[in-house]
Amino acid sequence: MKRDKAIGAIDVGGTKIAVGVVDSGGGILARGEGPTAPELGYAAALQRIEAMLRRALEECGRGIEGIGIGSTGPIDPETGVFGEVGTLPGWLGSPLATDLERAFGVPVRVENDADAAALGEAAWGAGRGRRTLVYVTVSTGIGVGLLLDGRIYRGAGGAHPEIGHHVIDECGPACYCRAHGCWESLASGPAMEAWMESTRRTNGAAGRIPNEALTARRICELARQGDAPARQAVERGAHYLGLGLANLVTVFSPDMIALGGGLMQSADLLLPGALAVVREICTQVPLERTSIVLASLGQDVGLLGAACVWRYRSGEWKA
Repeated sequence: MKRDKAIGAIDVGGTKIAVGVVDSGGGILARGEGPTAPELGYAAALQRIEAMLRRALEECGRGIEGIGIGSTGPIDPETGVFGEVGTLPGWLGSPLATDLERAFGVPVRVENDADAAALGEAAWGAGRGRRTLVYVTVSTGIGVGLLLDGRIYRGAGGAHPEIGHHVIDECGPACYCRAHGCWESLASGPAMEAWMESTRRTNGAAGRIPNEALTARRICELARQGDAPARQAVERGAHYLGLGLANLVTVFSPDMIALGGGLMQSADLLLPGALAVVREICTQVPLERTSIVLASLGQDVGLLGAACVWRYRSGEWKA
């Protein structure tokens, strides 16, 4: 029996690149990953992506009809060329889609990674059957993908709206986007870490954290153990997460908001406070019709979303 060709899937993040081969039912046949190492330059990253995808193809023994990419941005969805990405210095103008088409001889389609994840959740995850879906990833940054009436929302010139950089508190910390107090600078993992480090410098070694690295994951662990500064950091992060979510509900009144990303591994700590803010603020829309849930694809969302980029852009599937 002849097997259908699969899809090459590539998820490009600021710290990690994942590569895989995905079948038409959302099964991941083979995968690999490695550090992005942006300081080594785009050419070195391209070489690693090619090598990982070739290994994955050898492992599963399948051909591919195309390659889908979900990438941190800005990246042009039509040309696959990087804009000025704060986490990928020196990659400006790099033509990822063209380079991979040349290397593998198949068409390549690209979307922002949050848009890709929204497609993945709509096809195979928590958002199945939802026409208006907002996917929010909360990790080293905050990314948002919008599906309105089953289609990716694009702004002027096809641009991806950078909702993670909408300003919540103009007196807040500076961000690389040049704003002060944007959502990412207040509610992401690094935002939590920066606040804890500032608190430690101001108050001296407090609680149980005199000398250790203050990662967001570690802060959440300490909060669970009852450490007072860590609990305060989590409560602060939950508050700002809730403000951003409330804005999304008020502006879009979506069927669903699906939350993913590394920080959502501590959703039990963050979501109650965030949802309390949403309930308090969202008085002008039918809040009861918007479900705010955890994304269901977990660590597979990057690869499955990338595969859905190919399916969506080739006309094979619509949300």
